[in-house]
Amino acid sequence: MDILHSVADVRARVAQWRRDGLSVGLVPTMGNLHDGHLSLVHTARDHCDAVVVSVFVNPTQFGPGEDFDAYPRTLDADADRLRDAGVEVLFAPSVDEMYPLGANHTWVDVDGLGDYLCGADRPGHFRGVATVVSKLFHIVQPDVAVFGEKDFQQLAILRRMTEELLFPIRIVGAPIARDADGLAMSSRNGYLSDQERARAPRLQHHLDQARRALETGERDFRELEARTAAALSAEGFEVDYVTVANARTLAPADAGDRDLVIAAAARLGKPRLIDNLALTLPAS
Repeated sequence: MDILHSVADVRARVAQWRRDGLSVGLVPTMGNLHDGHLSLVHTARDHCDAVVVSVFVNPTQFGPGEDFDAYPRTLDADADRLRDAGVEVLFAPSVDEMYPLGANHTWVDVDGLGDYLCGADRPGHFRGVATVVSKLFHIVQPDVAVFGEKDFQQLAILRRMTEELLFPIRIVGAPIARDADGLAMSSRNGYLSDQERARAPRLQHHLDQARRALETGERDFRELEARTAAALSAEGFEVDYVTVANARTLAPADAGDRDLVIAAAARLGKPRLIDNLALTLPAS
């Protein structure tokens, strides 16, 4: 595996692959990698010949009170894991390489989809995500890009961006990687105390209970949201939101919506955990 730091070097490597007739996959990350990230790499490997993984802590997606400087940088360990996974190129640019003019004045913003769920309390976050991913798409020009379904809103926004900006890239959503007890894998899980870690899988449990209620006929979405949030609060979670949303628009689901996602964000001690479960209701 080669570790490349410049846009020019990545473009040269991809150009060589193209001359050799190879298809290219991209897995964008902010590093501090865990097995969930590696599952994205394995998914990319299933769809293409050569894989680029980017590790870049993107300053434009951090909002007020979110400490960009404190985000874990573990490049050496990340490189070891990616090398073992058979990745061809690790792209680890500097902030100056990705934002060569300093303060950014050109943005990619997907209207609407960022107004709900995590975006409601993080203004500008998804604008920063869409902008940096569009930069990575222009640099790598992959055939396939892989993102995790755990970040359901991010995946929806990047699918829409790719379609509307006519990127010739197939977006692949990788299923949520979970520990044996059901907790969605996340870099944030390392901040849980032992007691909190034992309680954390209850987030997925209560979302699964909500999904079963919908599958067995419950249609009062707002009541179900309130009941699920109350159950989580009773177990020590500080709930940011529990929403039954339209899986396409991410707006709170209305009667008649069939493709749904039950999404939640809640703090347990220091870390903020997110999770979701998607389902399709039967036609009435």
